[in-house]
Amino acid sequence: MLKGFKTFIMRGNVVDLAIAVVIGTAFGALISAFVADILTPLIAAIFGKPNFATLSFTIHHSVFFYGALINALITFAAIAAAVYFFLVAPLNHLAARRAVGQEPVPADEVPADVALLTEIRDLLAGRPTPPSNG
Repeated sequence: MLKGFKTFIMRGNVVDLAIAVVIGTAFGALISAFVADILTPLIAAIFGKPNFATLSFTIHHSVFFYGALINALITFAAIAAAVYFFLVAPLNHLAARRAVGQEPVPADEVPADVALLTEIRDLLAGRPTPPSNG
């Protein structure tokens, strides 16, 4: 029983997932700190109000605190922008730089392995095979 557990734990995908969770948690803390300590004070400097949680309106003695929703929207937008501009955009730029010099695969050309698998599938199904491109 312990041998099976050891085999399960030592699989590459379980270890990779554990590493991804740890790194993701640390990255989430970094982004949250960036938003709380840099972006929120910047918004407060521009708009003059760092916390909108006290904003509300009343209808028939019921108080609606819409300021908390505004805070959540600003936090979400700030986190999404930080992730995009500090992670996604640089990685896309790096991928584009690495792709320079590689030949693009023509859209109408089917890769050899896909063509072979299609031919095998058609033979197994008893259908005639279409003419190959190569």
